Amino acid sequence: MLDKEELRALVAQVLDVDVTEVTDDARFVDDLEVDSLMALEVVVILEKKYGIKLPESDLKQIVTLQSAYDLLLGKLGMARVA
Repeated sequence: MLDKEELRALVAQVLDVDVTEVTDDARFVDDLEVDSLMALEVVVILEKKYGIKLPESDLKQIVTLQSAYDLLLGKLGMARVA
């Protein structure tokens, strides 16, 4: 099961920001000043932690914690079915 608070803490740790800054709708680039290298680091950590592969086409969808959560939920749901 995917825990949003665990995901929030993980993203905050990777971005080196306070967990309170990673709100559901805080935009990674605009609000948290995430650059492409930091974004890639987040994706690599998520892939390792959840045992999934995120194709490049999915990466553009990850703009907030909520969008990352929704995408992971879909991927993990499909992984269980497969």
